[in-house]
Amino acid sequence: MTVDNVLLILSGLPWTVVLTFGAFAIGCLLGVPLVAARKSTFAPFRWTAAVFIQIVRALPPILWLFIIFFGVGMSLMPINPLLAALIGLGVIAGANMAEIYRGALASLHHGQWEATTALNFSRRHTLIDVVIPQAFRVALPSSASYLIGLMKETAVASTIGVTDLAFRGNQLSQLTFKGIEVFALVGLFYIFMSLPIAWLSRSADRYLRAKVAR
Repeated sequence: MTVDNVLLILSGLPWTVVLTFGAFAIGCLLGVPLVAARKSTFAPFRWTAAVFIQIVRALPPILWLFIIFFGVGMSLMPINPLLAALIGLGVIAGANMAEIYRGALASLHHGQWEATTALNFSRRHTLIDVVIPQAFRVALPSSASYLIGLMKETAVASTIGVTDLAFRGNQLSQLTFKGIEVFALVGLFYIFMSLPIAWLSRSADRYLRAKVAR
């Protein structure tokens, strides 16, 4: 494995990073209205959100990317591979983050809401100062685990032409016929990327637990 080969693989790293954190950011934002609809007292909102989340999570990520890139991109309007991957993975992330949020909210004891009502807190005050800080702590480990999983899922973007780590690895393996060495190195890059995320998640979780304990 020459330096040039390693640099070729590394040239795909920025696109993997952009896809991972871009799709995760979209998912974090999209998950908020989805979980709000999922928890709504208005039945049509609740059912629509539940069906949408179920459909999005049921289909493989590669199928969503094909629908967006080959379906929408070729039938309705041109779309570049990176944008198609961001939209597809972002929507999938939104559905998954909505379920993470819902689980975090469900973990809070109902007495929290009753106590804030007894103290005459406004709904905004209750959400910002009571519910969200506790739900965030509960959701953090699951969110970090999903972020690591999302980073691995970005490899499917190589099938529509995004020049990420997986794309560069496949390109180099075809040039050198050294598939084992090439993809072992690509795998190491994915591992090295996941380690800081896991460490930051554990550190943040310990910090938040210590603050709650005080």
